[in-house]
Amino acid sequence: MLAEERVRADTPGCMSGSVFLDSAGSSLPPRVVLDTAIDHLRREAEIGGYRAANERLGDLAAVKTAIGALINATPASIALSDSATRSWADFFYSIPLAAGDRILVSEADYASNAIAALQRARATGATVEKIPSDSTGQIDLDALAKLVDERVKLVSVLHAPTNGGLVNPAAEATRIAHSVGALVLLDACQSTGQLPIDVAELDVDALSATGRKWLRGPRGTGFLYLRPELAQSLEPGRLDLHSASWVGADEYRLAPDASRFEFWECDVAGRLGLGAAVQYLLDLGPENVYAAISARAEHLREALPEIPGVTVRDIGIRHSGIVSFTVDGLEGIAVRDRLAAQDITVTVSHAGSTLLDMTGRGLSSVVRASPHCFVSFDELDRFVAAVAQL
Repeated sequence: MLAEERVRADTPGCMSGSVFLDSAGSSLPPRVVLDTAIDHLRREAEIGGYRAANERLGDLAAVKTAIGALINATPASIALSDSATRSWADFFYSIPLAAGDRILVSEADYASNAIAALQRARATGATVEKIPSDSTGQIDLDALAKLVDERVKLVSVLHAPTNGGLVNPAAEATRIAHSVGALVLLDACQSTGQLPIDVAELDVDALSATGRKWLRGPRGTGFLYLRPELAQSLEPGRLDLHSASWVGADEYRLAPDASRFEFWECDVAGRLGLGAAVQYLLDLGPENVYAAISARAEHLREALPEIPGVTVRDIGIRHSGIVSFTVDGLEGIAVRDRLAAQDITVTVSHAGSTLLDMTGRGLSSVVRASPHCFVSFDELDRFVAAVAQL
């Protein structure tokens, strides 16, 4: 069971008296993350970045160890990056594509993923096709099974979309894609840190994630998981002296593992902060955190529909910690700003971020409330009361 008082005491942002419901955007970090990152920046100011980094080589290696423990992966299969988008794109652009190849994207896929797919399709002659959703809103597995063939090279599966509480059946979709030899890239940007992630059970070929959301790490951090054999065979589109070695006048040798998807230069303080965030989650017990997030989201899903004029817009069978809703007669930005005036933080997802899903449902925007485990139920009720006043 989660020690809620400890979690709130560990979170400086909880002391401000505000209600924070934007962990799907950029969450409030625990104190250990702040201290780890700031202490390293101070050390860099004292002795320079190179020496400061050399002092923390063991701690930097431990970042991948902690991530591996969280998602059931080896450290060698993990590449650190500056964002989930960078991780997703680095893998995606390393997949060879040619005219006639097919790329499948989830209906709830994120704009950055779709734009990258469309760009590569334009450059290579491949095609981009939508995976239909079933009547609940999740990936239609029967339709996917009919859609795939040997020309499908990559299936992009959005685990938990940015604009609502849907959780897609990633493992089942992966099995279907693998039946025709297609690779599966799982966008776990919104699921890592709030839902159980086991790459062995999911059986995905690659997974991208960010540090700043549910993991509660610093901005500018993320990671890419690659199936070990892919980490040893794919060649990224960009290399440097960390991802490869210059071994002859006209020869280079790729790093033997997922580090071939990393560059030498990085935000050391940020990566140490990410490691601290993941270790903090492990120390709390991920299952305790996941349960606390789920309970808070369900509390909102039960309370918000009781308010006249408020509609919860979440779809799917299984739900994440993101609760999306609309208020009759008010644009999402107006709802966000009026709540901000009462020191309540929510965000707005616009149609442009998940175009296929939002336009298919006739929505121009939704308000997004995403409570983490440090949010109290009293704060949730304060938020619900403020929405009722709108």
